[in-house]
Amino acid sequence: MSGKRVLVTGAAGFLGSHLCDRFIAEGCEVVGMDNLITGDLKNIEHLFPSKSFTFFNHDVSNFVHVSGPLDYILHFASPASPIDYLKIPIQTLKVGSLGTHNLLGLAKAKNARILVASTSEIYGDPEEHPQKETYWGNVNPIGPRGVYDEAKRFQEAMTMAYHRFHGLETRIVRIFNTYGPRMRLNDGRVLPAFIGQALRGEDFTVFGDGSQTRSFCYVDDLVEGIFRLLKSDFSEPVNLGNPDEITIREFADEIIRLTGAKTKIVYRDLPHDDPKKRRPDITLAKKVLDWTPKVHRSEGLEKTLAYFKSLDRDELYKKEHKHFDKFIKR
Repeated sequence: MSGKRVLVTGAAGFLGSHLCDRFIAEGCEVVGMDNLITGDLKNIEHLFPSKSFTFFNHDVSNFVHVSGPLDYILHFASPASPIDYLKIPIQTLKVGSLGTHNLLGLAKAKNARILVASTSEIYGDPEEHPQKETYWGNVNPIGPRGVYDEAKRFQEAMTMAYHRFHGLETRIVRIFNTYGPRMRLNDGRVLPAFIGQALRGEDFTVFGDGSQTRSFCYVDDLVEGIFRLLKSDFSEPVNLGNPDEITIREFADEIIRLTGAKTKIVYRDLPHDDPKKRRPDITLAKKVLDWTPKVHRSEGLEKTLAYFKSLDRDELYKKEHKHFDKFIKR
């Protein structure tokens, strides 16, 4: 991998920034690209002094030009939380469709291998549990989540079309709930929401009755899986996530114990189309990539909590976007 030139879109985001770190550590030259609509330069500012890193502030939904050769493209540019979908729904659809088209075209022109970031959300509110790659999903295309779910499903379809029609080397990763340092504390997802509420001394907000489940994968494990998938010869979608499933109520209790918060749990109506179950079947990743997650949730949460504690007061007290109320069933 050393000496390769890599384009990472969404480079200033949670996952994109960790990928930039990994590829620079592998001896690659990294070109980062982000329009900063949800990304933050703080996530990559430590890379700016490096001669191996270049950054472009650019929206990949517009024409993408990168001078010189490229060996790999990792397309991670996209909003990634329900709050963001409601705030910027059109941009979410465009980056999954136009942005993907632009980057597939760039990969074709550069003869580069491209890996696109898909999501467990393509399974919708699943009727199959755990979710295998062969499951086609249960998605509401016109619901609030549809702008993200359908953008990602279209992204997968276009990626496979380029692979089959043009012979492009493509990889697709379906990412399940991932956590770790550099998450946005106020992005509305359950883990940063609970930790933020604990640090602010607020009551925990649980949507529904808390019986819905999630499976949380630490970011280092995910990055390792992505790295292995990129190097592999496998072109079909692959689930990456931690199959250790937990209910939201159990998770709230876990965060309360971890933080020592003196708080109570407040219940609110469940958001529209919120998945009741979420657990990856990673049989394929084990077989094709020899990959399984290694970081236990207790260890990952300690590292994540330490990161959130390091944030300044202004960051800690930023609130979730007001559009989130429109996402709740009434």
